[in-house]
Amino acid sequence: MRKYVIVGVQGSGKGTQATLLAEDFDLTVISVGDIFRWQVQHHTKLGAQVRRIMAAGELVGDDLVERVVRERLDQHDWNYGFVVDGFPRNRRQAEFFLESYDIDGVIYLDLPDDEVRRRVLARRLCSHCGMDYNLILDRPEQEGRCDVCGGPLVTREDDTEEALAARLRDYHAKTDPVLDLFRRKEYVVTVDARPSKAEVQRAIREQLGLV
Repeated sequence: MRKYVIVGVQGSGKGTQATLLAEDFDLTVISVGDIFRWQVQHHTKLGAQVRRIMAAGELVGDDLVERVVRERLDQHDWNYGFVVDGFPRNRRQAEFFLESYDIDGVIYLDLPDDEVRRRVLARRLCSHCGMDYNLILDRPEQEGRCDVCGGPLVTREDDTEEALAARLRDYHAKTDPVLDLFRRKEYVVTVDARPSKAEVQRAIREQLGLV
C-alpha cells in the first residue's frame, strides 16, 4: 500500500499529477478541492458556506477541512493506497494529518508565482459537469464548450487577480512551515512543476523510487 500527499500552489498541476500517479498504481485520489466543489455545485449547506469563503478569496477553516478529510478517509475505499491533494495547507493541518495517518512520501511541486498567475487565470470550468480546462495547457476542442457534455465553460469564482494575490500571500506564509514539518518527519521530494505533464510525472516517480 502506498500513501502520498501532494503539495503545491494552486495551478502547479497537483490534480493532474495525482491522477497520473493513481492510474498506474491503483491509488485513490482524495482531492479536498473537488469535494468542496461538488458541495458547491449541488447547493448543499456546506457548499453555500464554501462558496462565500471562496468568493472572498479566503481559504476554508481548519476545523471544516479536517472534518471533511477525516470523513473521506474513513470510507476506506483506498485498498491500494491514496494520494491526498489540497491538504494539509498549514502547520496545524499537517500535525493533525501526521497524528492520524501514516504516509510514505510528500510530493512538493515547486512553481514560481509568475507562472502560477499565468496558469490560474487561464483556467476554465464546465458549468454543467465540472470538467476542468486550461486555455494554455488543455484547451477544449470547441472554443468555450466542454468536450465531454458541450456545456459552457466559465471562470471559477475565485480565479480573479485580487483573489489569487490573496491566496499566494496566504500560501507562502503557511506552506513553508508545513514542508519543514514534513521534512523532519517524512520523506519530501521536490519536483520542478514547470516542464510538461509527462516530464513532471517521470521526475515524481524517479524521486519516489517507483518503477
